Amino acid sequence: MMNLFIAKKLLFTLFLTCLSFTVNTLALANNNLTQTQNLVKANNKYVTLLGTQVAINEQAPNFKVVDKNFTPVQLSDFKNQTVLISVVPSLDTGVCSLQTKRFNEEAAKLPKNITLLTISNDLPFAQKRFCKVESVEQIKVLSDSVWRNFGESYGLIIKDMGLLTRAIFIIDNQGLIKYKELVANISEHPDYEKALDAVKAIAPALADVQSISTEKK
Repeated sequence: MMNLFIAKKLLFTLFLTCLSFTVNTLALANNNLTQTQNLVKANNKYVTLLGTQVAINEQAPNFKVVDKNFTPVQLSDFKNQTVLISVVPSLDTGVCSLQTKRFNEEAAKLPKNITLLTISNDLPFAQKRFCKVESVEQIKVLSDSVWRNFGESYGLIIKDMGLLTRAIFIIDNQGLIKYKELVANISEHPDYEKALDAVKAIAPALADVQSISTEKK
């Protein structure tokens, strides 16, 4: 029993050491990131966003996140698709949950050349549980918790919180950013109708896509 107790204590100590190292490493990395103020509020106070802000008509930066099984997923995996990215701070909060379920419902109504992604810093385990409980099956729910690559590349990391700010991006089938909404207050909903109208307008009609494919053959 004593040996088991000592082993557990050592494992716990090792876990705390690794956690401390990870937190310190992320803190050091965050200090080197570009900081942007006066864009987003939390509790009526502006927060600092870390990372590089992107603009309309710029080439969308590629990024690497993970799915529920920790399998890496990149933006480049969705070549020739029009991609709508719904960004939420945490799926376990009310607005984020509603936002994710709303886009999940809408995904079934959209053409097949439109892909909807939800990205948060929730761990894949939590995302997997949420999707199962809420029957979220039409959109791809991805985690930026491993490398923070998405948040850094799009300027979305909330300093001192480690969460992503609420946002919507639409990337066309040429890889250009065509729509961007940084929600002014992270407790508020994005403009769903505007984003959905935009993604339908940005995506080429399927008939046009099929015609181009036939001509190439």
